[in-house]
Amino acid sequence: MPSALLDVFKHIRLPRTQGGRIALALAIVYFAWGSSYLAVHVALESFPPLLLSGLRNLTAGIGLLVFAIRRGAVWPTLVETRNAGIVGTMLVAFSSGLLAFGMRTVGTGTAAVMVATVPLFATIISAIAGRPIAKGEWVAVALGLAGIFILNAGDTSNSSASGSIVILCAALFWAGGAHLASKLALPADLFLSTALQIGLGGAISTVIAVTSGEHVAALEPGPLFAFLYLLLVATMAAYVAYGFLIRHTSPIVASSCMYVNPIVAVAIGAMTLGEPVTHSTLIATGVILASVALSFWFDRRRAA
Repeated sequence: MPSALLDVFKHIRLPRTQGGRIALALAIVYFAWGSSYLAVHVALESFPPLLLSGLRNLTAGIGLLVFAIRRGAVWPTLVETRNAGIVGTMLVAFSSGLLAFGMRTVGTGTAAVMVATVPLFATIISAIAGRPIAKGEWVAVALGLAGIFILNAGDTSNSSASGSIVILCAALFWAGGAHLASKLALPADLFLSTALQIGLGGAISTVIAVTSGEHVAALEPGPLFAFLYLLLVATMAAYVAYGFLIRHTSPIVASSCMYVNPIVAVAIGAMTLGEPVTHSTLIATGVILASVALSFWFDRRRAA
């Protein structure tokens, strides 16, 4: 990553209040990952799925590691490094890799809808782990899923059953990785922690991709631009923001992006591809926003 870009990061001023920082992190995650489905779809024209996931995460991890070292971050212990590798394997090697693999036969909108099951998986995992889940939190999850089903009403895209199962497994691995990230001892520096997670996870994906014979096809400008967007925005910026949310909010709030992502994907499709916005889309948007608002309310109530 160019040193000039690292210097830009150094001079970014974050909001002073905790609420402001949470709002900024949510905005970054909502937009970056909501737009990433289209970017992955374009990048897959030249990059095979596992290699795409591995290269962008490995490169982003190296860039964030350089940035963390230049900031004077304290080097982690062996236990913290191991834990970061475990979380990175779940979030990157398994979840992101399986998502890219499934999207070869599943449309972007359908994939975004299935990934929206992450909050449900996250809530179930938290309940199994012993965290008390209020009835209202289950209501928030149910509202979010209802909004996703409404948003997906009338979808006539052709998606393979095997690809859909793979994407659901990716959602399960993501929820499991996010849960471990909130429980395991990780490096105190957010940038260093994120760098190790995505870097180690990306390295594992890259090794698996290379040994299985994956290679980049003829590289066109469109897939190359999509890869760079995924690297800088959907990986470096978004993972740092998501790591902050895991540390400072509840699992339901942190994973609320999975509900909002399809809305962002639909909006981008409407603006860039001229896709129609139906009444179902508007109703689903209202239901999903109600779910997110309810999640925030219970998060604040629990914190108080």
